Amino acid sequence: MSLLQVSKLEAFYGASQALFGVDLEIAEGELVALMGRNGMGKTTTVRAITRMLRTTRGEIRFDGRDLSVLPSFRAARLGIGLAPEGRRCFANLSVSENLMASARSGPWTIDKATELFPRLGERMTQSAATLSGGEQQMLAIARALLTNPRLLILDEATEGLAPVVRQEIWAAIAKLKQGGQSILVIDKAFSELRAVADRCVILARGETVWTGTPAGLTPEVETEFLGV
Repeated sequence: MSLLQVSKLEAFYGASQALFGVDLEIAEGELVALMGRNGMGKTTTVRAITRMLRTTRGEIRFDGRDLSVLPSFRAARLGIGLAPEGRRCFANLSVSENLMASARSGPWTIDKATELFPRLGERMTQSAATLSGGEQQMLAIARALLTNPRLLILDEATEGLAPVVRQEIWAAIAKLKQGGQSILVIDKAFSELRAVADRCVILARGETVWTGTPAGLTPEVETEFLGV
């Protein structure tokens, strides 16, 4: 059985419809890349899965549970951890306080998170506002991991970051996958996604238009659905 199953998902912002039929599945231990041009519904899909956007139709099931009837905090408690687009760290709190604010019992601890991202261990007393963009992204991922999620969602995992920092984050994502973490990742770094993804799902105009393995991402598919 799939850990996450999304079927015929539609979503609305007020009277405006944003999703028109999104289908995706994630199995235990699988890394799925959610791809598409800007404005095609990727972040809206994440908001619907995490129940931050409640006006939806269709099916969203997590470990067999119907997420569509749950508020966002209940979905999180079932085991969905999110590193959101824009990072959204608590700017006035220290790195340590940011991590403690999300920590739940389980295998992921602050020590384990700083082992994954040593830079955070060096900056535990600094406020999040003083961190670089890359360090804030590491903090957002570590904070999500400390909820001890069964599914980790990374929305725009490396957008706007320096190349050396992007490499560090992709290396961490690869380690998480090797450790059996189920992951849904959104990013525009196609070559890096190819290297780590088990499957790719492409959205266009708010619906799923292609699903397959990275090997199936031919130049024709990329031109049709991912090119500028």
